[in-house]
Amino acid sequence: MDSINYIRAEDAGAVVVASSHGGLYSACKAVAAGVRGLIVNDAGVGLNGAGIAALGFSEPYGLAVATIAHDSARIGDVADMQARGLVSNANSHAGALGIALGQSCSEAAARMRDATPVKAAFAEMQEYRHEEQIVDGAPAIICIDSASLIAPGDAGRIVVTGSHGGLIGGRRDKAINVDCAFAAFNDAGLGRDSAGIGRLDPLNERGIAAVTVAHTSAEIGNARSTLHHGIISHANSLAQDAGAVARMPLLMFLTDWLERKR
Repeated sequence: MDSINYIRAEDAGAVVVASSHGGLYSACKAVAAGVRGLIVNDAGVGLNGAGIAALGFSEPYGLAVATIAHDSARIGDVADMQARGLVSNANSHAGALGIALGQSCSEAAARMRDATPVKAAFAEMQEYRHEEQIVDGAPAIICIDSASLIAPGDAGRIVVTGSHGGLIGGRRDKAINVDCAFAAFNDAGLGRDSAGIGRLDPLNERGIAAVTVAHTSAEIGNARSTLHHGIISHANSLAQDAGAVARMPLLMFLTDWLERKR
């Protein structure tokens, strides 16, 4: 699947290959669904190892997890991950199945068929959504850990996500589901074919200013980390026109922008 958000109860007992980042949320979704194994993208690992947090989180549940090197296959594109992806990390349960560094994604998935499905009493983790006021008298910023949490009422607003900046399944129309005024993402280490910034140009075409923050500056999957710690790595032309430049703290840019717009 192109996104871990597509996982369903009927996937229990399956080996799931998802081109999402390998953060905590991916692991939580997999454990809650009772899958047999999980393969995700390492998103460049990033700040505090957030891009591979699924590895350690899954250990006590007995779930075999492997990550695919972000520079071997496009994040957000599971077909590319299956075709070109190479294993970058594996937890102990995956290692016990013979999954190792440099192995192909398809071979790792085949080996996971021998794993035992997870059977754990586990409440699925909820992704975080909240509003944050950074400039008095200006509109609040919407912080969502996943771009999938954007709501129709967010149209025309500033949205900061914890998601990677890659296109889901390569679909330009899926760059974001609501026409917000601005969107920020994690660049996931850029990765193969610079997939980690794939949303920027399609959003520019839709009239939406957008940036990515460096994966080493903010925890992927954590919108508050994006907002408060993220350093802009790339910006589309609309965001550049608004004053966004590389190596600028995202919070500084948004504060300046909102003060000018008041």
